[in-house]
Amino acid sequence: MELSILLTSHHRMLSVAAILDVFQSVNRYFSDLGKEPFFRIRLIYGEGEVKNMGYDAVGVHMSEVQRTDLVLVPAFASEDIRTLVEANLDLTRWLCIQHGQGVEIASFCTGSFLLAASGVLNGKKATTHINATTAFANSFPNVLLQSREILTEDGGVYTSGGATNSFHLMLHIIKKYCGVDAAIYISKMFAIDMDREQQACYGTFTPNRDHGDELVKGIEQYIREMYPQIQTIEEIVNEVPASRRNMVRRFKKATGVTPIVYLQKVRLEAAKKMLEQTNKSVMEIMLDIGYRDEKSFRKLFRKNTGTTPVSYREKFRGVIWNA
Repeated sequence: MELSILLTSHHRMLSVAAILDVFQSVNRYFSDLGKEPFFRIRLIYGEGEVKNMGYDAVGVHMSEVQRTDLVLVPAFASEDIRTLVEANLDLTRWLCIQHGQGVEIASFCTGSFLLAASGVLNGKKATTHINATTAFANSFPNVLLQSREILTEDGGVYTSGGATNSFHLMLHIIKKYCGVDAAIYISKMFAIDMDREQQACYGTFTPNRDHGDELVKGIEQYIREMYPQIQTIEEIVNEVPASRRNMVRRFKKATGVTPIVYLQKVRLEAAKKMLEQTNKSVMEIMLDIGYRDEKSFRKLFRKNTGTTPVSYREKFRGVIWNA
């Protein structure tokens, strides 16, 4: 199978290295069984990348690629995704052509932004790094974003969530083309748990802080400082010299979410931190962050993290307390 890995401009080197390591390990698995390596691995570069950068694989310019079966798009190495996508416009056009020829394409983490910019994801399900989902949704409204999912497959196009979720997509591809035995072998070799179902609990609220709207920045600061006491959106409106409608419009344009959602997420981040680092009960934490209805709090917590407060504490508290 012809496997092409894109060397995008400003790609995350660790992402490419992980992809190479996994699929080269698959080839060794088949070689140890006395069979031919399953994948023929190549690095494909556009105008922005003209060398292998030390990777252990053959490098080929995209213009020289006559045929491939599967293209893998690694994560980007910067949070300035818009600029990075613009620096890779030649590759977006190439991806669009490849997809039109029936080539399957998979992106890892923020590599999904490049796929979306190419139009390949329009009308298709996709995911990305959990902390980049708001930016993704605002930039690509025609994509059916599945923010909780660790991976998606839709019409020959695959995407994965962030960081270690990339390994789950690789396992999915290996299982599909190489069989269950090969997938299990790789999962054991790289110590990858095969039962992860969603990525919502790994997210951290990171709103855009570089929007330049001073009015919105003032509202954000007020929410971060006063979130335990704020009860209604009117309390926020009263603190700024603008109408409610105008304030909400400007706030969402700048941060990607409404003021009330921003308040909810700030509170939930505080709750998550307390669950991780304190012995306070769920009721105490709920009251500390400004909620009074336990049923509503638990429902909101599950909606945003995909799990209950107790399960969240069990999952993450041990990382800190057992260190």
